[in-house]
Amino acid sequence: MSSGDTLEFDQIYQENKGAMYDGRLRISKQGIVFKNNKTGKVDNLSGTDLNLTHWFRVARGYELKVGLKSGAVFKYDGFKESDFDKLSDFINKNYKMRLEEKELSVKGWNWGTAKFKGPLLSFDIDNMSAFEIPLGNVSHCATSKNEVALEFHQNDDADVSLMEMRFYVPPNQDNPEIDPVQAFHDNVMDKADIIQATGDAICIFKELQCLTPRGRYDVRIYPTFLHLHGKTFDYKLPYTTVLRLFLLPHKDQRQMFFVVSLDPPIKQGQTRYHFLILQFSKEEDMTLELSLSEEDCADKFEGKLQKEMSGPVYEIVSRVMKSMVNRKITVPGSFKGNSGTSAVSCSHKAGAGFLYPLERGFIYVHKPPIHLRFDEISCVNFARGVASNRTFDFEIETKSGTTYTFSSIEKEEYGKLFDFTTNKKLRVKNRGKNLLNQLKDSVNYDEDMMGSDDDAQHDAYMERVKAEAAAGISDDDDSSDDEEEDVDFNPDGSGSDIAEEYDSNASISSSDDDEEDEEKKERKKKKLEKAKNKPAKRRKTSDGGRKRKKRQKKDPNAPKKSMTAFMLWLNATRSDLRKENPDASIGEIGKIAGEKWRAMGPSDKEEWEQKAKEDKERYKIAMEEYQAKKEEEGSSEGEESDQAEKKSKKTKSSRPKSSPTKSPSKAGAGANYKSKEYITSDSDSDSSNSDSDSEKEKKPKKKGKKAKKKSEDEEEEPIASTPPESEESADDDDDDEDD
Repeated sequence: MSSGDTLEFDQIYQENKGAMYDGRLRISKQGIVFKNNKTGKVDNLSGTDLNLTHWFRVARGYELKVGLKSGAVFKYDGFKESDFDKLSDFINKNYKMRLEEKELSVKGWNWGTAKFKGPLLSFDIDNMSAFEIPLGNVSHCATSKNEVALEFHQNDDADVSLMEMRFYVPPNQDNPEIDPVQAFHDNVMDKADIIQATGDAICIFKELQCLTPRGRYDVRIYPTFLHLHGKTFDYKLPYTTVLRLFLLPHKDQRQMFFVVSLDPPIKQGQTRYHFLILQFSKEEDMTLELSLSEEDCADKFEGKLQKEMSGPVYEIVSRVMKSMVNRKITVPGSFKGNSGTSAVSCSHKAGAGFLYPLERGFIYVHKPPIHLRFDEISCVNFARGVASNRTFDFEIETKSGTTYTFSSIEKEEYGKLFDFTTNKKLRVKNRGKNLLNQLKDSVNYDEDMMGSDDDAQHDAYMERVKAEAAAGISDDDDSSDDEEEDVDFNPDGSGSDIAEEYDSNASISSSDDDEEDEEKKERKKKKLEKAKNKPAKRRKTSDGGRKRKKRQKKDPNAPKKSMTAFMLWLNATRSDLRKENPDASIGEIGKIAGEKWRAMGPSDKEEWEQKAKEDKERYKIAMEEYQAKKEEEGSSEGEESDQAEKKSKKTKSSRPKSSPTKSPSKAGAGANYKSKEYITSDSDSDSSNSDSDSEKEKKPKKKGKKAKKKSEDEEEEPIASTPPESEESADDDDDDEDD
């Protein structure tokens, strides 16, 4: 884009230690401005400081090389061939300079001439430049007999990095007294970015707490760099690597974070620290004296620093760093969270920290530190929390496609954060969904804090039953498996309570039939009475859960449990709280009471804590007496039950037998059983056996646990038995029963 006074170019690249960073270039009458899209760093080149402008054909298209009078060189790639005419006319018109076209040597030779041009080492072949090395990228320079080895600073953003380069320097035949290797080394070291701590520091801050890199360091301020001296590691940070300064208050309002954004970052092995974070206490003060004269403070720092300064440590450190780096300090803006602070508590990945909404971006402190500017944010998203309904997640998606998720944010912060993002005109991804209403509909745990005014404990099971009753869930009248009725079918197809598979068709007298009908009626009557007295059992839950057990009834004679100091105080002040808040619900009154209790001092709580101790002792003594009494009653009841059991056994043994009985038949007993067809065929020839069977008492065959239970509870007389084969087998059965 171009106008009469400015030229603007998008997707222009600047090389920095092997990595290409895209950005926007704007050329105006005042100078050249380049803004890095990734770091946000802005380079301002004044038009009056320009010394040269060159135009090269390179791999990405065309390159603009700009040199300053101070010797600094800046290169911008990504231009098109058609841009040359516009740039040439604009530079000639506004800067009174000519845009020179230069060609690079493409012969590929490794023998040439090394020329030092300010901060650049140019390797020329046939008076044409083959490549240029910025000496500011050199981290170390070593010499041998005829060689010079250069080592370079590494950039983590570069896919391929230049680690080392060696130059062979032949001896000087014309002047043997001059060592060309040493001269080469001196020229490199003069412009190389190799920091040497020489001279005295302007000031020293002892034992400052550092969060990243973690530890305590002595911070020494030098004119051109910052020196961190710890027990294990030392770091030297040139002021040119500092991008931004932040001064952020901790959420507890008692501490401060001082954050220094660095590019390139601090390197410790394979670890990179892009932020230096110092933590201070607001209550810690100090007095500092700079090793500078009053004139130097006034001239170099324009009166921003004084020779002697006193005040909080965080304030003095921030003032000194601001003056040395010559950058503004960013502080939180107008955002205030639900707690009235500038920070929002949240978590990122596995670490917990604070998110600070700033006027031009977000910064997360502290592990890992993240700074996101508004101009690199594509959209934001509010999502429901996974672990709890009382929190939500805040997602930030950048234009590069990276998504940062800040989780476990309290739902009370939603309104403040949503208003902030909309005021800053950030695109909200789920604007159509009202997450705030969803969060408000979640469970209100404050209402569960208080129970009723009754002395009885809160019955959670009863509350659940009431809730299910309101939802239309009714009780089930089905009996348990142990009490289900077993019904077998007779050979003629009719249902009966008694299994008659092995019964014969022998005739039964009418008197026996009448007795049997009466017994059936009595059994049915008893079943109905049991069904009425027995509590109805519950159905299985809709989700397939098990049947709930009956809640054990509370003993009314048990002593009342002890109460806490808070509950004693609440019972005494509940009426006053209701008068002060007539429209408040039970949960709201509990919340108000909790806040008042927390605000009370230890002296105010002492009276109620003493009463709670006395109530606890009372409960302990009463419980001991109750347990002792319960044990005595249990022993007496046990003796009475033993006597009753002996008495019942005695009465059973003395009961006379009406007729000889036989042991009940069992399936699979062998020769004692005969099939129904066999019994029917023998009935005509052996009528005496059937007559004797009709006179004998009949014993029913019971199936399952229910049949066994009936015989024990009701003590019924047997009404059917298996017909014997002969008199001998019958006598044998009688003998077995007597045994």
